[in-house]
Amino acid sequence: MSAGRPGFPGGTAVSHLTVYDWPGADGLAGGSPHLHTASGEGYVVVGGSGRLQTLSGDGAAEHPLAAGTVLWFTPGTVHRLVNDGGLQIVVVMQNAGLPEAGDAVFTFPAEVLADPDRYAAAAALPDGDEDAVAIAARRRRDLALEGFGELRDRVAADGPAALDRLHERAGALVAAKVPGWRTTWERSVRSGVDETDRVLTALGGGDAGHLRTASVHVGERREQPYRYGMCGRLCTWDVAAVAG
Repeated sequence: MSAGRPGFPGGTAVSHLTVYDWPGADGLAGGSPHLHTASGEGYVVVGGSGRLQTLSGDGAAEHPLAAGTVLWFTPGTVHRLVNDGGLQIVVVMQNAGLPEAGDAVFTFPAEVLADPDRYAAAAALPDGDEDAVAIAARRRRDLALEGFGELRDRVAADGPAALDRLHERAGALVAAKVPGWRTTWERSVRSGVDETDRVLTALGGGDAGHLRTASVHVGERREQPYRYGMCGRLCTWDVAAVAG
C-alpha cells in the first residue's frame, strides 16, 4: 500500500448502528430489507436483542441476535433486521466505499425494481429537515417491507429460485456504477492484498524492513449526529486508505 494512512484491515468499513424501533405493518420493529450486490456484511452485536430475517440460497431463515453475537453473510443475501429492544450493532462491511456508493438494493415491489427512475425516487432521502428525513426513511422502509413480504411468500412456495428475478434486477440497477466501484476497490482492497503479497515475498527472502514503518491510526466519525440509513441510525468511521 502506498505511503500515508493505510485502510482498516481487510479493506473493510466500520459503522455503529442503532436499529430502527419503528413498527412495520407486521408489528415488528426494524430496518429496511435489502441485499448487497458486491459486498459481504458482518455484525458484532453490542447491545439489545433482535433477529435477522434472511432470504438466500438456503431459503428463508431467522437468526437470533443478542449482545456478543457475531454473524455475517455474503452478497445477494436479502436481510431484514428486527429490533426486539435496544438493538445496537457494530457493522463491518467488505469493500470499504462500495456500499456507500450504491452497492445495496432495496426489496421494493417488482414494478418499482423494474423501473430505474421509480426505484431511484423511492430510494432517495431528502436533504435538510430531520423530521422530513425520518418520514421519508420510514416510508422507504415500509415500501421495502412490502416487497420483502411478497418475496418471502414466493420463496416459501418456489424455493430459492424465486430470488432469481430480484438478483437480475439488482444487477441491472447497479451495472452503470461498477467502473467507479472498481476504482474504489483497486485503491483499497486490492492495494492491501498487493501489499501483503510484497510483504510475504520480502519475509520469505529474510527481509523484514517493512516493520520499520509500523504506525497507528485513529478513524474519525463521518457523521455527527447519526444519519438515517437503511436499517437504522448510523455513524460510519472514516477508515479508508489515504495515499501519501
